[in-house]
Amino acid sequence: MIYLTRIEHFNAAHKLFNPEWDKEKNEMIFGKCANENWHGHNYELQVTIKGEVNEGTGFLFDVKQLSLLIKEYVLEEIDHKNLNLEVDFLKGKMCSTENLAIGIWNRLKMYLPSEVILHKIKLYETPRIFVEYFGEIK
Repeated sequence: MIYLTRIEHFNAAHKLFNPEWDKEKNEMIFGKCANENWHGHNYELQVTIKGEVNEGTGFLFDVKQLSLLIKEYVLEEIDHKNLNLEVDFLKGKMCSTENLAIGIWNRLKMYLPSEVILHKIKLYETPRIFVEYFGEIK
């Protein structure tokens, strides 16, 4: 089994706000992330796939094709967007980095060929804050 990671970048705005709470509680829980005027991040997305090396190509999967899949089915949906308002797969969910990583997993998994296994989504919100998702379900 070999693992291959492709790194992409995107920018997006969001706010963390629970509509069931008042403004004071949202600000207490989420701090500056509850800013009524939104805030943005320069995200780094790492997509790791795994599988066997194809004897004919020497590749697990063509990295250019992986990049195109990520760009078409993920980045086109989220880059330079307001995650709360413009991203269908986040509708009705808290726009946390955790939920964003899960949404990216679910979106990308639909478009990968069967010979490739999605292993991990690693999503950096800042250089010091990131989440990893391996597709586990409760």
